[in-house]
Amino acid sequence: MSTNFKPTTPSLRHMSDPSFAEITKFSPEKKLTVTLKKNAGRNSYGKITVRHRGGGNKQKYRIIDFKRNTLDAAAKVIGIEYDPNRTAYIALVEYEDGTRSYVLAPSGLTDGDVIYSGANSDIKVGNTLPIANIPVGTVIHNIELYPGKGAQLVRSAGAAAQLMAKENGMAQVRLPSGEVRIVRLDCKATIGQVGNLEHENVKLGKAGKTRHRGIRPHVRGSVMNPCDHPHGGGEGRAPIGRPTPVTPWGKPTNGYKTRNKKARTNKFIVKSRNGK
Repeated sequence: MSTNFKPTTPSLRHMSDPSFAEITKFSPEKKLTVTLKKNAGRNSYGKITVRHRGGGNKQKYRIIDFKRNTLDAAAKVIGIEYDPNRTAYIALVEYEDGTRSYVLAPSGLTDGDVIYSGANSDIKVGNTLPIANIPVGTVIHNIELYPGKGAQLVRSAGAAAQLMAKENGMAQVRLPSGEVRIVRLDCKATIGQVGNLEHENVKLGKAGKTRHRGIRPHVRGSVMNPCDHPHGGGEGRAPIGRPTPVTPWGKPTNGYKTRNKKARTNKFIVKSRNGK
């Protein structure tokens, strides 16, 4: 359950924090962290390419093992940790040879559990197998798109996909968005649903929490001057004066699709998220 607060201030009235009940380890493994350099939305030339970014708390990146290439070796869960870089929690695991690594923590994984990676692993929460060895109908996450590249799909808090069918060396996977996509059978996936299910109930409650995340204020175009935005200007409140809303650079933005219609991976989509 998420934590609610007594409305002693206006910001606390609707604020809702995660309970962190799954967290059992409160400091990161130093050898598995690297420093994150802040760039405030700027590219390598110093130009702002993403607006409204800046500030935020200092963070260190946790190196997550998305490949799970240590095959058929028992990995014991030492603790479940918070990761500031993602919505999901992470689990610190230790292999038989003493090496440690971080993996995404699925729902139900706790301290002392033992997980495996490999074709002969059991169908158990936290185990990673090639899709060819996973029964149809199983709930999975952390799915590879290219064998050996590491998991790319279904990694956020509470996300889960379902294995729908297998034939001709390919599998059909239903993603959380409702999209049905074809994935090769030799790609790996992890059994279970990603943890931190209550993430969707979190309400920041105040502007300061957004600033802590490194997001600066966003101002509507209609309240700007005409030199700053196409929607700006006019006496008092004024309509935008165009058939559709536009970006600050004049490009249409009302339902404007940004996905490339000629994307190379379109051929792997069996059913799109909107059911068409």
